[in-house]
Amino acid sequence: MWHRTTGGKVVASAAVAVAICFAVPAQAQTLDQALASAYQKNPNLNSQRAATRATDEYVPMALSGYRPKINGSAYAGQTWVDARARATDPFSGQNITVKASYGLSPVGVGIVINQTIYDGLKTASSVRGAEFQVKGQRELLRNTEQTVLLDGTTAYMNVLQNGALLELSRQNLQAFREELRATNDRFAVGEVTRTDVAQAQASVASAESEVAQAEANLNTARATFFQVIGLQPNKLSPGRPIDGMLPRSLDKAVVSGLGQHPAIKAAEFAVDAAVQSVKVAESALSPTVGLQGSVSNDYNSSSSVQRATDATVLLNLTVPIYQGGAEFASIRQSKELLSQQRIEVDVNREQVRANVVQYWGALEAAKSAIQSAQASVTANEIALKGVREEWRVGQRTTLDVLQQTTDLFNARASLVVAQRDRVVASYALLAASGQLSAKSLGLKVASYNPTIHYDQVRDAWIGVRTPDGQ
Repeated sequence: MWHRTTGGKVVASAAVAVAICFAVPAQAQTLDQALASAYQKNPNLNSQRAATRATDEYVPMALSGYRPKINGSAYAGQTWVDARARATDPFSGQNITVKASYGLSPVGVGIVINQTIYDGLKTASSVRGAEFQVKGQRELLRNTEQTVLLDGTTAYMNVLQNGALLELSRQNLQAFREELRATNDRFAVGEVTRTDVAQAQASVASAESEVAQAEANLNTARATFFQVIGLQPNKLSPGRPIDGMLPRSLDKAVVSGLGQHPAIKAAEFAVDAAVQSVKVAESALSPTVGLQGSVSNDYNSSSSVQRATDATVLLNLTVPIYQGGAEFASIRQSKELLSQQRIEVDVNREQVRANVVQYWGALEAAKSAIQSAQASVTANEIALKGVREEWRVGQRTTLDVLQQTTDLFNARASLVVAQRDRVVASYALLAASGQLSAKSLGLKVASYNPTIHYDQVRDAWIGVRTPDGQ
């Protein structure tokens, strides 16, 4: 709420100030255009898209467990041999010493292929777990999209609100200055006392402070606007609530949130991924079967055997008996992490339920606040007109006029704030029910499709370049 503790003269055009700030100027930026810009340019959203693309790579990583592992090898070197041996001469029967010195130049190449046949379903579980991670990350991306669009709406409406409040503050300051001038004129002819002049001067000083604060608030709002939306605010058109897109009742809003909110969906996919992680950990206790093939060629120009070719095919069975206990700890740990993820689902559900109730109440409160503020503005305008007439005939003091002007200013400021709150609350409620997106808002912007990158990399066997897709 915008509050004042001092007063001043009525501003005849104050009501027009709100209309000016909320009117539609020529070639104005609209809320939809601002949100479309945020959808494309917001760094938090683009960062989450990059994280989604990175998560896609877990699937081909897991699929690599089905594929062969091929390694090539080569060697070349030089060997020198200088040997002495004692032997018996077969003719004389005497012991003799035999000396030999020679060099070898071994050269060889080879290739080894390993193919896993059975790994205790580790690869299958890893692939399913990676796919659940991808789905969960997409929901986190959708949740970030909701957050960015809501932040964009809030930033947009804050600029409108603070612009309107600044205009009201400036006009209120002008009114206080006129009141001070009129009070000085009446003091000069002895109709009022110096106390009245001092009260008018205090109101002017307070109004000047309010203008400075309003300017600072507007500058802050404009900076946040640029941070979230990526554009400088320029001639903003009015933002309007999206009541037509909202659930018709609180119960329906809660059901929608529990069934569609991406935070809950992401937590549920995290549970599915954790289940597969348990299976991956348990596979460490399972036998593994693998096929290994190798071929090598060895060359030695200094040996009587100048070339040798070896080819081997082996079927390997490995049965784990005891590996120090680490695998058992890993299984227990993964089960506890699974329990944690299941609890996180309940945590997110309760948070979504609370948010829906909160924003439903905020929307209803904003609607009531608008009606109350409109009635208050009308009543204060009438009251101020009467107080000023009574002041002219000496039945009211200068302080009465200043205070009534303050009341009217507060009523008009409250109306501006309530209008802003209603728009923001409607978007917040749509987000809490899990339905806020560029598509649901009908924004004129190319939608980001996370499946494009996933399809490009899922079955890629080789390559280090990132795809050109999204």
